Amino acid sequence: MNFKEIHIGHLIKQMIVEQEIEMSRICNFLSTTPEEVEKMYNSKSLDTETLLRWSKLLFYDFFRIYSQHLILYTPSTKGEQPKSPSDSKLPQFRKNIYTQEIIDFILGEIKTGEMTTAEVISDYGIPKTTLYKWIKKHQK
Repeated sequence: MNFKEIHIGHLIKQMIVEQEIEMSRICNFLSTTPEEVEKMYNSKSLDTETLLRWSKLLFYDFFRIYSQHLILYTPSTKGEQPKSPSDSKLPQFRKNIYTQEIIDFILGEIKTGEMTTAEVISDYGIPKTTLYKWIKKHQK
């Protein structure tokens, strides 16, 4: 999975094929036509309400794909800090929660030689101790 270039329509279509869901069920659930569904398959992005409906239909959290993108590709905030989020009424989330998919992706980059451990630490801001724990744990 390439978390850098997300084409949500292709991912949804892949899930539909894997789960073998009939077009009539999709259209009924989304209250749409087959032509509109095909347009969604070809769309690089969808509005959040539509993506939420797809997530419910397919029992898969498509929003997590975007969260993984943020974890991997958001620059670290060394130096300039944004205004303190503690004043916000919005829920606060920890950025550094790594899912198994992220760990597998990063270790795959190292294993294939696409990135070195130093590049992973630098580019993704993963602490050196965390990365080496992952490598040691998944060497088997």
